[in-house]
Amino acid sequence: MTKTEPFDAARYLESEEGQRDLIADALESGDPAYLKHALNIVARARGMTAVARDAGVAREALYRALSENGDPRLSTLMGVFKALDVQLTARTADHVAGARTSD
Repeated sequence: MTKTEPFDAARYLESEEGQRDLIADALESGDPAYLKHALNIVARARGMTAVARDAGVAREALYRALSENGDPRLSTLMGVFKALDVQLTARTADHVAGARTSD
């Protein structure tokens, strides 16, 4: 019998560029569950202990917050973004839509 194990994207998402692309795609989607999942993958790829330390939260609390059933606080998310060296910016929706139509 062949032994298999679940696919873990964090094991393969090694480049910071790929990690940024995943987070950007999740943010652009507007889906909170996808964003939480993307942050979970990137945090595990970089090392959950280090990300939790840099975000100012306990490792176990970060695992819970970014889990499928987790509901992270805004302060936790902001800490994770900072730990991952991701800066959030705001643009109006028409600016984003205009950029897409000009491509």
